[in-house]
Amino acid sequence: MDPQIILIALLAVPVVLLFVLRVNAAFVFLSLCLGAVLVQFVGPDAATIAGSFSAQTKGASTNQSTINLILQLLPVVLTTVFMIRSVRGGFKNAFNILPAIGVSTLLALLTVPLLPYGVTAGIIRLPLWHQLESLQTLLISISTLLTLLFLWMQRPRHHDEHLK
Repeated sequence: MDPQIILIALLAVPVVLLFVLRVNAAFVFLSLCLGAVLVQFVGPDAATIAGSFSAQTKGASTNQSTINLILQLLPVVLTTVFMIRSVRGGFKNAFNILPAIGVSTLLALLTVPLLPYGVTAGIIRLPLWHQLESLQTLLISISTLLTLLFLWMQRPRHHDEHLK
């Protein structure tokens, strides 16, 4: 498959899915961050355990890249499934597009290096990838701020007891 189509899909599909399914993109953004933590701290041990398990069962070996990709995407998939229709109201759903764009950007930046070598090599040669990499600090900073603002806006309103 064409690397440019893969990169565009990584950038567009999450935004569309989060909007159509009305999933709270702020929680998905945090799930992506959790996935990155899992890849960094659990990935090496998980690959060792999977390697020893596949050696015992004489099955196909699972490589580090596959384990890392699963660790990165599993929290995102589970959060998306459990949070379907968590955003109510037209304004909130429209505003949810902003953190959803941050989700797609972070998803691309975190998962492209975990893809099989041939796919990764094709994507990192694209001009669009170079633009994403050069703007990653700005994009992630703005996405983090928007995610936090979206979460803070959802804070439940507490009514004073003496007003009742």
